[in-house]
Amino acid sequence: MVNFKPLDPDFPIEQQLGIDAGPVVLVNLFTIDPADHNALIEAWKADALWMKKQPGYISTQMHKAIGDGGMYLNYAIWDSIADFRAAFANPEFQEALSHYPSSAVTAPHLFEKIAVPNCCTA
Repeated sequence: MVNFKPLDPDFPIEQQLGIDAGPVVLVNLFTIDPADHNALIEAWKADALWMKKQPGYISTQMHKAIGDGGMYLNYAIWDSIADFRAAFANPEFQEALSHYPSSAVTAPHLFEKIAVPNCCTA
């Protein structure tokens, strides 16, 4: 079972889920025992394939930190927090969290694009 740890203790994912915003990017930092690499990838893949079928899902990507460590970063783009909240709260998804290796710690957080003049648009 994956253990949750807030990326921002002052505003954890549970509080973010109550906001109405979109589109949003879920950034999820995983840490695991490096020996659990295959178990993490299999659990995450099953979740990603399930999420792809949910309303509001746009895309996702997994990254592994350079080197031999056990840090991974996943981001997923959603039309809205409401869509992500519905998928995240779904009992089928919640049950699937038990398939992650016991060493897995996840730190999810939601972000939205901002405009920075001459750099990027919102």
